[in-house]
Amino acid sequence: MRLLRSRGPRGKEKGTLHFGTHLRTGAFLRAARANKSVPFWSVPLFLLFLSSFLFAPRASQALKAAQEAIYDQVEILAEAITIIQNEYVDPVAPKELIYGALRGLVGSLDPHSQFLDPDAFTEMQVDTKGEFGGVGLEISVSKDGNLTVVAPIDDTPAAKAGLKPNDKVTKIEGQAIRDVSLHEAVKRLRGRPGTRVTLTILRESENRLFDVTLTRSIIQIHSVRQARWAAPGIAYVRITEFQDNTPADLRRALQELRVSGFEGLILDLRNNPGGLLDVAVEVAELFLEKGKPIVSTKGRVKGQNLEFISRSESPLIAFPMVILVNGGSASASEIVAGALKDHHRAILMGTRTFGKGSVQTVIPLKDGSAIRLTTAKYYTPSGVIIHGKGLEPDVVVEEKAPPESRSGAKPEEDSLVLRAVDLLKGLKVLKGKS
Repeated sequence: MRLLRSRGPRGKEKGTLHFGTHLRTGAFLRAARANKSVPFWSVPLFLLFLSSFLFAPRASQALKAAQEAIYDQVEILAEAITIIQNEYVDPVAPKELIYGALRGLVGSLDPHSQFLDPDAFTEMQVDTKGEFGGVGLEISVSKDGNLTVVAPIDDTPAAKAGLKPNDKVTKIEGQAIRDVSLHEAVKRLRGRPGTRVTLTILRESENRLFDVTLTRSIIQIHSVRQARWAAPGIAYVRITEFQDNTPADLRRALQELRVSGFEGLILDLRNNPGGLLDVAVEVAELFLEKGKPIVSTKGRVKGQNLEFISRSESPLIAFPMVILVNGGSASASEIVAGALKDHHRAILMGTRTFGKGSVQTVIPLKDGSAIRLTTAKYYTPSGVIIHGKGLEPDVVVEEKAPPESRSGAKPEEDSLVLRAVDLLKGLKVLKGKS
């Protein structure tokens, strides 16, 4: 789940200079003057690390103790950088050292936090805007360092080749990629349309390792697809990803279907890897009465504790709904599914969702780089935490033969859609009898 935050002005707070910190800084400067081997840039680097603490507002004893622990570790970092700069076999540019340290520092926190150099930050912004040359995989790095498929994108080389959620990508072009950063993996997958790339895939559910060669193409992401009738009176709409234009496209699709009127809706969120938080909220409130909670986020910083409430003046609540989910339904998909499930607005059908329930805030840095940092976890209206667990469907249905590409499968040929149609028809019968 992505949020974008700009940096605020710095240096405006009044603070207290801590005497212990001043002594540590002075000791480091004296050591630098005494040892000519210390590179000139390591002193300002050390001061840069401390600057955010030197003039911090008056802190509690607990915070002071935490700061002291950080100072000790920063000195170790400065010492290591000095040794590398002076003794490593090849010269290393200061920026390379700092960027490398930041990658390790942020990347060690969790699989979703990462440092983005300027190129990576620019490339990240392509995800929800425009098109690019690639294979059509939404990927993440698991806790054990494996590159994992969240979901293949509809009508792309990866979907047509039959790649599935939770497949592990172990090699790209024969090179092992365990512990490779997410950005580096994406760079290797993307390329000029028409070129080929070979992936080695581990599919644990089938206990097999195999190669698949994909031809890169322009990846165009259309978030709302297949708005059609699954059966007389029962509409079917698939959302592939939550982008800026998703709410408007969904409204348009539903309005076109309502020309004939419908008695039930199947919302397909299978293999939907998520997207933008505010977009997920807009989609959910289309089907929830005004004032209903949709999702809340909780973090260490008070400003991260937020609750999102439906503001819809005319929600669509006159018909029953079934939401289809599977292991590729993640993040924003889980927000929508969790909210509608908790309010008994929709029945969840399929298999357990992915369990990606954390919020990443992208914080730009002054040189054009950025930190993508996990700042909160989100909770469904009933207080259920999804992260690492996923959502359990109301009706568990294992797909007998999942379509290799859902965009090419008609709803009337999809076994899970057929089960959803039967369920909605049953609800209609019960409503008529009551």
